[in-house]
Amino acid sequence: MLKILGKAPSINVRKVLWTCAEIGLPYELDEWGMGTSRPAPTREFLQLNPHGLVPVLVDGDNVLWESNTICRYLAGRHQRADLLPPDPLARAHVEKWMDWQATDLNAAWRYAFMALVRRHPDFTDPAAIAASAAAWNRQMATLDAHLAATGAFAAGDTFTLADIVLGVSVQRWQATPISHADLPAVRAYYERLRQRAAFVSHGATHP
Repeated sequence: MLKILGKAPSINVRKVLWTCAEIGLPYELDEWGMGTSRPAPTREFLQLNPHGLVPVLVDGDNVLWESNTICRYLAGRHQRADLLPPDPLARAHVEKWMDWQATDLNAAWRYAFMALVRRHPDFTDPAAIAASAAAWNRQMATLDAHLAATGAFAAGDTFTLADIVLGVSVQRWQATPISHADLPAVRAYYERLRQRAAFVSHGATHP
């Protein structure tokens, strides 16, 4: 059985749990991270992931970290071409939105989220919070325009891994107490995702 080291509220762990649910994979969740009984990485944990971050996937003798990479591995390992197409161009259209989520979108929301949700003492500058919220809305507007063009999901008509990593990000944007841009395509997208049982279980909870 797969072992996932992490905690269910983590946005990156939720990507992996949602992917497992879509594929129908059983797993053991071994709780690690802030808010659990093991908040700090041990030497043994660092041997699995030298960066000390969750999630970590243990599949037999194989160990992986980085949430988007884990999601790609699971889809490929179980031949879920619907989630990650084998055709190079179709796959690239999925992966470009996964990479955008991990880079541009994450960079935009970090300060506002850490300040307003995590209440971290290092994130208290009002100007920086406002700038982060504005950047976050701009990035979400980019997603909104794209979803308006596809009329359905990130890579086109069908649900893919891109929608897993974007879905948890949309939920975080909605749950964070900022002034939200009016993005009708994002709202419709979120409602489409809410029709999936795996999203309700793993994507639609926690900020």
